Amino acid sequence: MVEVLALIPARGGSKGIPRKNIRPFAGYPLIAYSIAAGLQAETVARVIVSTDDEEIAAVARSFGAETPFLRPAELAQDMIPDLPVFEHALRWLAENEGYRPDVIVQLRPTSPIRPKDCVDNAVRLLLAHRDADCVRGVVLAGQDPHKMWRIEPENGRMIPLLTVSGIAEPFNAPRQNLPPVYWQTGHIDAIRSATILRKNSLTGKVIYPLVIDPRYTVDLDNLSDWVKYEWLATFGALEMVWPGKLRRRMPERVDLLILDFDGVLTDNRVWTDKDGREMVAASRSDGIGLEALRKAGVDVVVISKETNPVVAARCQKLNLPFVQGIQDKGPALTRLLEERGVDPARAVYIGNDTNDLPCFPLVGWAVAVADAWPDVIRQADYVLSRPGGHGAVRELCDLILKRNSLSV
Repeated sequence: MVEVLALIPARGGSKGIPRKNIRPFAGYPLIAYSIAAGLQAETVARVIVSTDDEEIAAVARSFGAETPFLRPAELAQDMIPDLPVFEHALRWLAENEGYRPDVIVQLRPTSPIRPKDCVDNAVRLLLAHRDADCVRGVVLAGQDPHKMWRIEPENGRMIPLLTVSGIAEPFNAPRQNLPPVYWQTGHIDAIRSATILRKNSLTGKVIYPLVIDPRYTVDLDNLSDWVKYEWLATFGALEMVWPGKLRRRMPERVDLLILDFDGVLTDNRVWTDKDGREMVAASRSDGIGLEALRKAGVDVVVISKETNPVVAARCQKLNLPFVQGIQDKGPALTRLLEERGVDPARAVYIGNDTNDLPCFPLVGWAVAVADAWPDVIRQADYVLSRPGGHGAVRELCDLILKRNSLSV
């Protein structure tokens, strides 16, 4: 039986995006996606994270990975290549546990959007070719290097980067006449341990390709990438590895939006004067979004646990129907849907705390504000980029308006 280890390198000193490996990505720490890819693969026996950072190690364990060692500081510097990190892990496991896997799968955290069969396909492809040192994930290159140039520093002239046998000027040739070229991604490497330990390489000489759909191509280097690829993970309709329960897509059309009040329409803080009167902070932009939503034919209702004049005052200001003093929101939401004759599949609920969780399975799409309680974020179908009371409701209104406009 072939023993396969998934190894995830995740150092703590990321410069481009600080704390990148545990930064929330579509509701989960980034590293959770790579851990899930290893745990959900049929061919993988163990999933280990190699990190120098105690916090990353703790997060990794909470999602099911092992962290039997901390990586030495000298192997966690900016310019350290992957090879010594993998050599260290394999030697530590052999010396301390007597564990010697046959195949190592590298799962880089910065490529979180993976096809569900990616890991197993790579391992099986490696094992199917006895001569293979490694299988590496690749996609068709988005830019053709046959049309790329180098500039000579001596005279400033351009020189073609590549030549093609039988084509005198590939940079002037139709793209269809040029050989296909592939770009290596960070999704997957399946490597024989002998390649690492005996050949001192992460790839060796004989490398087979696992060709991946280019739609899954993601590499998170900056915050603009982060926003773009969070959208892809949520709305891209990709069959990808997911760390928690599978998230549902937004309904093709939304007829009703149900809002929690505290922490959604407010920032979840309250000011109380000496007479017990309360004040809350809210976002004016939310009101603009809600008005646009109602004009587009989408009903909106507030359900609040609190019985407080401030709830009534704010809802009346926004011209929103509301019910308050609701201790058990699930049955109240069910009654509301029945009374209004709304198909639950076309209803959206937005909340921020655990008392909102009973409502999530009762609607077609459950949404959490950015600063929601962690359990809420993990059970939501979508996590907004804005916190409660700071434009989260406006963000959701815009998403619904855009979705409904596509269904007309």
